[in-house]
Amino acid sequence: MTNHDRSSYWLPFALVCSLFFLWGLANSLNGSLIRHFQFALDLKRWQAGIVDSAFYLGYFIMAIPAGLFMRRFGYKKGILAGLLLYAAGGLLFLPAAEVRLYGFFLFALFTIASGLAFLETAANLYVTVLGDAQRAEWRINFAQSFNGISIILGPVIGSLFIFSQQEYTPEVLAAMTPAQIEAARVEEALSVRGPYGAIASVVLLVALLFWLTRMPEIGSDEEQAQERTSAWVLLRRYRHLALGVLAQLANVGAQATLWGYFVDFKMDFSASRHLAAVVPYAEFWHSAIKKAAENMTLEQMAGYHASFALVLFMLGRFIGTYLMTRTAPRRVMVGYSVAAVILVGLALLTGGLPAIAFLSLVYFCQSIMFPTVFALATKEMRPSEQKLASSLVIMAIVGGAVMPPLAGLLSQAGGMRLALVVPLVCFAYVASYALWGYRPTRLDAATANI
Repeated sequence: MTNHDRSSYWLPFALVCSLFFLWGLANSLNGSLIRHFQFALDLKRWQAGIVDSAFYLGYFIMAIPAGLFMRRFGYKKGILAGLLLYAAGGLLFLPAAEVRLYGFFLFALFTIASGLAFLETAANLYVTVLGDAQRAEWRINFAQSFNGISIILGPVIGSLFIFSQQEYTPEVLAAMTPAQIEAARVEEALSVRGPYGAIASVVLLVALLFWLTRMPEIGSDEEQAQERTSAWVLLRRYRHLALGVLAQLANVGAQATLWGYFVDFKMDFSASRHLAAVVPYAEFWHSAIKKAAENMTLEQMAGYHASFALVLFMLGRFIGTYLMTRTAPRRVMVGYSVAAVILVGLALLTGGLPAIAFLSLVYFCQSIMFPTVFALATKEMRPSEQKLASSLVIMAIVGGAVMPPLAGLLSQAGGMRLALVVPLVCFAYVASYALWGYRPTRLDAATANI
């Protein structure tokens, strides 16, 4: 790459990194909503889990249209479309909170996720092609590190601005009149307006910055000269892509289950006992807005445990990115994914506070999985194939729509410990992809069209 290339790429690369920050925030807020809606909208745990289903269905439905849109109009317009959809979804939370219809909230989340499908399809691929191909895995993991920073804030925002200072236990509810309970549910539903309205405003500001910035279109000339293929042909032609789509589905399914139900895991496994490292962390955030730490509810404390686990996620991504400068990215993912399988297995066997410690460490291990699977699954393809391949890998985020409700149903049958079977199986498949399925394999054209 020439010095001119480097100077023309740094600003677009920096702006694209901001997108990773923004969608990390949206993803990490879902866990707070799942817990919050159980009381605010009077939902069962599995019903609240549909928050993740609506969110990740947006990725599944919009990923292919996003790839086709970018193939026709380019990266920049794809990113702008995604940002506008994201902002629209955030603004929809305002009327949804007023009318308190669960379906309205789900539609708002679906709209946000539709925007994120555009952003992730564009940004994940853009950072892999924006520079030296040999450093693609490192670049995407570096950019995803900004995602790791933002996801810490989701549970903190939930604890500070969404979760109530009053914990509505069955005993508390039994002492309240129906009118008091209804008033409490209304107040809880309205609490989501501030955070999502603020996020929508920031997203619109970022959209303005992108509109004003020149973005190089990498590979556009080559695309025009090459034959375009269908999604089905791509999956038949590239074995590592097909297996990578399944690996991403399993990875996101495991991640969504842990993130979505982490507060529930904490409340079920160890409601009143806390990890020693989390206590000062929670007191710091609680005192930051001048709230007395001694007034913290157990639910808020569980939210801080979730945020602390996401600090480990961020550290895992930074450390993993560094390790990738020393050894092959795939080898780093092998170590991380095998460790995740072991830790989830230990959490399933132990329960209690040790299980919370093991699950927190799983966050460290899963940190590099999404970007590394993405980079491995889309390697060694022609420019005309990469955008559609990127859409297919992003479509696999639908695993986050399928796995949390399944885990919720398992929890009803055998408690939250049984729900851990879902991430255990998912991480086992990711480990198998890192060990064997990643190898770039291109079938000949005749075979691919059979």
